[in-house]
Amino acid sequence: MHTIHTMKSMINPRIHVAPVGFEIDRIVLPAVELKADLVYLLVHSNLSKDKATRYVDEIQKKLKKKKIKSELVYADRFRLFDIIRAVKEIISNDRKAEYYINVASGSKIHAIGCMMACMIFDNRENIHPFYPQAETYPVYKENEQQTYGVSEIHPLPTYQLLTPKKELLDALSIIKEHNGRIKKKELAEIAEDRKIITVGAKNENHSMARFTSLDKNIVQPLEKTWGFVDEEKIGKNRFVFFTDDGKLASEFLF
Repeated sequence: MHTIHTMKSMINPRIHVAPVGFEIDRIVLPAVELKADLVYLLVHSNLSKDKATRYVDEIQKKLKKKKIKSELVYADRFRLFDIIRAVKEIISNDRKAEYYINVASGSKIHAIGCMMACMIFDNRENIHPFYPQAETYPVYKENEQQTYGVSEIHPLPTYQLLTPKKELLDALSIIKEHNGRIKKKELAEIAEDRKIITVGAKNENHSMARFTSLDKNIVQPLEKTWGFVDEEKIGKNRFVFFTDDGKLASEFLF
């Protein structure tokens, strides 16, 4: 079996992330070949409707036999952004570890979500998405794994997925804390308190300057550049709220 290079990762923990579908060998064999210390198995959050549940025990037994630890992580297999969130959280937990992301063990949505999660990080040197090519593709039978063996492990490139800068993410987090909708005045006050915006005006002009700083540096970029928020005026109050894209982004960006 031809594999991806692992020499530089021998010092730090080698962590695999593998969505669980109808595969066993394509999870276990790469973990053994690439000397995994731990395998996170990404399983469906709705266990009662997960047809792949029966494969989890078999995978864990085989990994344990090879003295490889495994842990379950839950995400809705039908929601792309929930998958991205779960994988991102695993990688964020220890940025010094080497991560090997299996894009072939689950569904197509899993594969897309795993690749997108890899692209979120600025430093991706320790993130290694890979495609384990199956050795045989027999006629699928309900009680058996979908493929058998692994003939080759193909490394995949990662490209950066542009995300908003930190202060914009911090502002989005505030909006999320308020259930996706907040008075603009309150957002400005919290943003200043958390040092997301800076206001240099004197006391008599402070409130207006704070509002202007929020609008120029936070709201306008989030609205015009990213399309994550919108505004509306009700009576004397202006509100900032998530757009549909903003709601989706809030599931995995922070």
